[in-house]
Amino acid sequence: MSEFNAHDIAKAAKTAFQDSQLIPSSERVNALHEIRKSLEANKAEIIKANAEDLKAAEIEVGAGKMSETLLKRLDLNKGDKWDSMLQGILDVAALPDPTGSVSYASELDDELELYRVACPIGVLLVIFEARPEVVVNIASLAIKSGNTAILKGGKESNRTTTLLSKAISAGLAKTAIPALYIQAIQTRAEVSSLLELDQYIDLVIPRGGNSLVKNIQNGTRIPVMGHADGLCSVFIDEGADVTKAVRVAIDSKIDYPAACNASETLILHESVVHTVWPPVAKALLEANVKLLCDPPSLDALKALSPRPSNLETLHLNLTLSVIVLPSLQSAIQFINSHSSHHTDSIVTESDAAASTFCRGVDSAGTFVNASTRFADGFRYGFGTEVGVSTGKIHARGPVGLDGLVTYKYMMRSKAPSGHIVGEFGTSKKQYKHTPIKATSVPFLQ
Repeated sequence: MSEFNAHDIAKAAKTAFQDSQLIPSSERVNALHEIRKSLEANKAEIIKANAEDLKAAEIEVGAGKMSETLLKRLDLNKGDKWDSMLQGILDVAALPDPTGSVSYASELDDELELYRVACPIGVLLVIFEARPEVVVNIASLAIKSGNTAILKGGKESNRTTTLLSKAISAGLAKTAIPALYIQAIQTRAEVSSLLELDQYIDLVIPRGGNSLVKNIQNGTRIPVMGHADGLCSVFIDEGADVTKAVRVAIDSKIDYPAACNASETLILHESVVHTVWPPVAKALLEANVKLLCDPPSLDALKALSPRPSNLETLHLNLTLSVIVLPSLQSAIQFINSHSSHHTDSIVTESDAAASTFCRGVDSAGTFVNASTRFADGFRYGFGTEVGVSTGKIHARGPVGLDGLVTYKYMMRSKAPSGHIVGEFGTSKKQYKHTPIKATSVPFLQ
C-alpha cells in the first residue's frame, strides 16, 4: 500500500466514525444481526478458504517456518469455534450500550449541570496473529461501542480474514452504518504506514507475541493497548486441598495450552512438596504434561520422569515449569518479577492467604482456587473481547465493551442568560458542587 492509500484508509475510518455518531444505538444492534446472517450465508465459502489457509500453514510447519501452536489457532472449523464466533455476535448485541452512561454528575451552580458521559474512543487499529475469528469478535465490539476499526490479521489467515471482512461489509451494507466502518488490510507495510497516522487513528491494539507488541509500542505515537505474552502461574499454598490443587493445575495447563491464559509455571509452597505435589505431578504426567522441575520438586517425585526446570519460558504447549518456594510472600515476589502480569491463581484454604495473594500479585487477574483459563472476555460475560491488556492505563485484563469507550464532559446552563466564569470567585458566587443522581444526560434524551 502506498502512503496515499494508507492515508485514505485511515481518513475514511475517521470520517465513518464522525458520520456515525448520530446513528441510534439500536441501528448498531441491527448491524450485528445483519453481520451474523451474512456470515452464516457465506459459511461454506469461508470454511473452504480456511481449509486452504490451513493447508498452506501445514507446509510452513513442515518446513519449520511456523509453530504447531500457530497452526492450531488458525482452524476456524475446529470443534464449536464457528458457532461460538456467531454466538459471540449475539452476546455482544444483547449487552447494554456502553455509550451515553453517566459516571459523574454535579450541579456547579443553580441551573448549571456537569456530566461525565461515556463515549467511543474513535478509530481502532487492531493487529492480531493467526486466529481469524478475531476479525468478527473485534468488529462486533467496535460496532456495538460506536468505534470504527481497521483490522490486520496474520498473513497465514489472509484467505479466511478476507472473506470474513467481505461478509461483514455485506451485512453493514443493509444498515445505516457507513460502509467503511470496518476495514481490513493485509500486509506489514500497510501497518507501518498506518502507525504514522496519529491524526486519524486513536488507539492501536496488538494481539500477539511480545515482540509484536513491543515493536508496535516503539514504532508509533498512537496510544497502544498492550497485550503481550501470557506467562501465567498457579501457586499451591501450604495446606492446599489436594483435589482443588489437581483440578486447578490440570485445567490451567491442558484445557487449551496454546492460549495466553494457560499456566506456564507451577509454584509450590515448600510444605506441600511431599504431600500435595506428588498427586498433582502424577495427574499432570498422566495428562501428557512435560514437567520442567527445579531440584526440590524433582527430588520429591523419585520414580516419576520430569526434567530440570526452565523458568520464565512461554511454552504454549504441554510443558510446565515447576519451582518450590519457602513462603507465600516469596511466591508473590517471584510472580511479580517473572510473570507477564496477565493472570495468576492461588490454591489455598486460607482466606488470609487468598487476600494477601490477590492484593499482592500485580497482575490483571488474581484468582483463588480457580483455573487461570477463566481469564477470558466471554467467560467474564463481556460477550467476547478485543484482547487482554496487561497494562494499567485505561483498560486492564480482558477488554470488552467497557474498555472501548472513554468519556467526555458535558455541561449545560439552563439560566436565562447562560453562565460565565467571571461571576464566580472571592466576594462573588461560590460553586455548589452538589452531586446529581443521574444515569443519563437529560438533554441527550
